[in-house]
Amino acid sequence: MRIAGGPAPEFFQALFEALDAPAAMCDPALRLVAVNDAFRRFCADQHVSVEEVARTLSGASVPADGASCDVELLPDLPGVVLTLSRRGDVVAVRARNEPELSRNRLVVAERALLEQARTEGVLLDLGRSVAEAGGEEELVAAVARGVKELFPGRSFCIRITDSRTGGLTSLYAEGRLKEGAHEPLVLMERAVEKTSLDRASLPVDRVAVLGEVPLLFQDSTHGVSAPLVASGQLFGAINMEYPADFVSDVPHDERVLLQLANQVAVAVKNAKLIDELTFVRKYLEDLLEKANALILVANRDKQVVVFNQALSALTGFGKEEVLGRDFFWLIPESEHLRLNQLIAAAIRGEPVNSFETRLLTSSGAEVRVSFATSSKLSQHGEVEGVIAIGQDITVVKELEKRIIHAEKLASIGQLAASVVHEINNPMTAVATYADALLQRSRMTPGANPADQEKLRKILESSHRILRFTRDLVSYARPAQDRPERVQLNAIVDMAVGFCEHVVAQARVTIQREYIELPPLSAVRANLVQVFVNLITNACHAMPPGGSVILATGRDGQDAVVKVRDTGTGIEPKHLQRIFEPFFTTKPEGRGTGLGLSICQGIVENHGGRLTVESTMGEGTTFIVRLPLQQG
Repeated sequence: MRIAGGPAPEFFQALFEALDAPAAMCDPALRLVAVNDAFRRFCADQHVSVEEVARTLSGASVPADGASCDVELLPDLPGVVLTLSRRGDVVAVRARNEPELSRNRLVVAERALLEQARTEGVLLDLGRSVAEAGGEEELVAAVARGVKELFPGRSFCIRITDSRTGGLTSLYAEGRLKEGAHEPLVLMERAVEKTSLDRASLPVDRVAVLGEVPLLFQDSTHGVSAPLVASGQLFGAINMEYPADFVSDVPHDERVLLQLANQVAVAVKNAKLIDELTFVRKYLEDLLEKANALILVANRDKQVVVFNQALSALTGFGKEEVLGRDFFWLIPESEHLRLNQLIAAAIRGEPVNSFETRLLTSSGAEVRVSFATSSKLSQHGEVEGVIAIGQDITVVKELEKRIIHAEKLASIGQLAASVVHEINNPMTAVATYADALLQRSRMTPGANPADQEKLRKILESSHRILRFTRDLVSYARPAQDRPERVQLNAIVDMAVGFCEHVVAQARVTIQREYIELPPLSAVRANLVQVFVNLITNACHAMPPGGSVILATGRDGQDAVVKVRDTGTGIEPKHLQRIFEPFFTTKPEGRGTGLGLSICQGIVENHGGRLTVESTMGEGTTFIVRLPLQQG
């Protein structure tokens, strides 16, 4: 767009041509710069030229605002008087005492008014665009459209910077930039003086303030620039440059550019604040969501508004299932009364340091948790909700129960040692007398063979009881973790002896498939514990009539023991969790879920491995690999 000396802007040219009344545009000094066809017809009707009317108007005095004055159109047209009336920046011209002129009013408007109206329209549209921008990139694109509409034909560069560091965050250029011209950011001194910018706060390595701004574009001859300043902070600059032979009203352009820059700076500041707030909010949401702690937030109506991933993983409920629901929907009914008092205290603003409760899971089970609560305050200091941060204590509670159970077993073990001692004394006497009677019967002629068989069974049973009590004391004695040379087949047989009652109760059979193995170094009692657990599990996994197959073998430098059952097998979804502490598929009261985990730890402490293979409908095999003693 060429302002001075050029054709009228396309927007206003179309407006002029559409008017039936004669119309013209003047500059502030009433110099005629553009006319429409109706104006030319008016001049032709009056037998005057456009140039003559222009000379008359240029020689007239512009009336003051609200006043009017008379001007004769031409000396040879007596009686044709033009009355100039001014209202603001509009000068109306009309003829008196001349019907023709009354019917064809001549209106001359200052070009500056029309330019200002157009500028304000563009700035209004720009304000709406930047307000609707979804981010810095969209905002810069909207500003670029506004600059192109206000200043067509010029090259321009929009640079957005970080208000703290001065670093460039966005760049838009319309034209061919010189290499490296966009940094550092140079501000025009006279433009900076019109802002509240504190020069001392500017990073000297990124921003400079000079009397003249170096040209950024190739083939430019001169230009103007405006800093983007809001609340005393610099957010960038807009540079506009003119090609050679481009006629322009530079002061006018600079005024409009500064006006635009002020509007854009506020928009950029707001956009950056929104981006920062969005980032902080997203960061905090991620912290809550992915924290390695149970985090739940409920409002005053006890509706859940935050339910993080740790809680979802613990309970099995998805976030969408819980948000908006009453907090007590997650709590067993037996806990409602106690928790209601605690939540009410938190809503009153009283902190609750720690309390234990239970949460329901999606499978209907319950988990033990410990929570500490604090009040969530509004900006006015009013309590608007409760934040509960906690941890899963299910494992801790199970361990506590396990410790109590272990203490009971230890007490029973001490009692058993005493009981074994009391059994051994009379049982030794029974075995001794049975052996003496058997020997005497064999030496007595005519002795009854049936009596001898009974005495032999008494003697075998007595020795069996003595052997069992001896092994039981050895097994119950706390392990000293001192390995010794042991025979693996004998260890397995000892475990079978301890499991005879379980085997008989399950009505299954034991099959042995042993090979001779060299001794290995192990803690005897610990290995016996492993095989007792595996044999017991195998018995529990089968219906009556099944078999437990115990097979020993060798694989390189490892001894291998396989404990196989003919049961129903383990489901694939459970197989990968079989060694997890407290994981069990047994009914309540039949197991704690710690046995296999303990067995795995014992085998690994011996340098071996415990693995499992299972096929649904065919059975399960646990495989123990232990290193053989070298040399």
